[in-house]
Amino acid sequence: MRLSTKILLVVLMLIPCVLVAKERHNKEHVTITAYNSVRSQTDGNPTIAAWGDRLKPGMKVVAVSHDLMKRGLTRGKKIKIKGLKGQYVVLDRMSKRWKKRIDIYMGNNVRKARRWGRQRRPISWVN
Repeated sequence: MRLSTKILLVVLMLIPCVLVAKERHNKEHVTITAYNSVRSQTDGNPTIAAWGDRLKPGMKVVAVSHDLMKRGLTRGKKIKIKGLKGQYVVLDRMSKRWKKRIDIYMGNNVRKARRWGRQRRPISWVN
């Protein structure tokens, strides 16, 4: 095998390692509250999120504070919340006044959201 072929093979073997190395795993302890699709909790149409996505009960969606968006939690990003099953998708954003906070979407179930209350938990995501 020629030297140039060997070098090419080594480079091709290293490419997946470089791509994986660029993934950055993030973890943050945040305050987590809950919200619903009801007029009293929104500025306009309670089923339309800040980026125009239509929310439906049963969706695993979160709204994030602006400081977390700057850390990479942008629209469509998937997160894990410690103690909860599955992944949640960022489809909404919160008021600028909140810091290190996410809101879990709970459809129309106001009672469930009130029972959730306010909790501190770690979340994780990959950039």
